[in-house]
Amino acid sequence: MRKEYDFSQGKRGAIVPPSPRKTRITIRIDTKTLNWFRQQVHEAGGGNYQTLINDALKNHIKACEGEINKPFSLMIKSR
Repeated sequence: MRKEYDFSQGKRGAIVPPSPRKTRITIRIDTKTLNWFRQQVHEAGGGNYQTLINDALKNHIKACEGEINKPFSLMIKSR
């Protein structure tokens, strides 16, 4: 450890991280569904089941883009 440090270029105030590409949330997912995603990652030899879930959600959104202008309640009922 140094005896002195140079803080002449330091900036005061809170550190503001850049805008995150992902947002941390807490959701409840059926255990069987979660286990299926974990199993897929395991069988593939590794990876991240959360990324797999995110990709599945993105693909679902792309598949539904034609329906995206409908009211949400109609989208749910049509499934």
